[in-house]
Amino acid sequence: MKSSQFRYWLLAARPKTLPASVMPVFVGTALAFHTGTFRWIPALVCFLFALIAQIVSNFLNDYFDFRNGNDRNDRLGPKRAVSMGWIKPEVMLKVSVRLIALACFLGLILIYYAGWEILWVGIGVCIGVFAYSAGPYPLASNGLGDICVILFYGIVPVGFTYYVQSLDWTTPVTLCGFSMGFIITNILVANNYRDREQDRQTGKNTTIVLFGPEFGRWFYLFNGFIATGICMFLFFDGMKYAAILPLLYLIPHVTVWKMMCRIDKGKELNKILGFSSVNTIIFGLLLIASILLS
Repeated sequence: MKSSQFRYWLLAARPKTLPASVMPVFVGTALAFHTGTFRWIPALVCFLFALIAQIVSNFLNDYFDFRNGNDRNDRLGPKRAVSMGWIKPEVMLKVSVRLIALACFLGLILIYYAGWEILWVGIGVCIGVFAYSAGPYPLASNGLGDICVILFYGIVPVGFTYYVQSLDWTTPVTLCGFSMGFIITNILVANNYRDREQDRQTGKNTTIVLFGPEFGRWFYLFNGFIATGICMFLFFDGMKYAAILPLLYLIPHVTVWKMMCRIDKGKELNKILGFSSVNTIIFGLLLIASILLS
């Protein structure tokens, strides 16, 4: 029974999406190492905070999708723990609140390194975690999920992971934050592209629902080219490898995009979500390697 319960919680954490939380932290840390400002304690705290915040976001999305009736019997994606009855709704909510409290406690450590102003960043992240799926205007259900990903999975984690180590914010930090944000957005795009029909029927207005599947396909493709294009501007900051190595990412990116276009509908699109997560790791590693080599 205990092993089954652990498996349900693991499924609810959606491990395939977790690279979205940790790769930006690694990129921000690589930038700190590049500038000689690396500090392992704040880097570790940022890693733990980002990982916990991502898990809480997934738990709350599971909970509120159940509450809002977005999880139907014809769901194409992996089964959801609350809607399947594996985890009681009140338990999911209680654990989510406790985990976000733990993340906030860890975040307090960063005040020692970066000052009290960093507290507002943590508060903003916590609000974003809840606002994504909850409240009177859930961002994920009103076409704003993609913008949230670029901000909270790109600019914020890359930028503030670097900041708490260096007490600085540079142009390369902003560029890397945007590039990671566009890459990670494709995890969400793949998810929403798969669920577009079910989301339309339940009134969940993702960008794919609002603008159609053709928009979704081109959006997915262009995100990869935008991200690598942004990296090319790093050349002007003396990071020549960062302008070249990330271009290798386009090989797996275009390959997965073609696969998505070929499949188009059905449960087989679940593999696109997995490949998109793997591509996030590939891009992150290429960017990290290029930063350290520069």
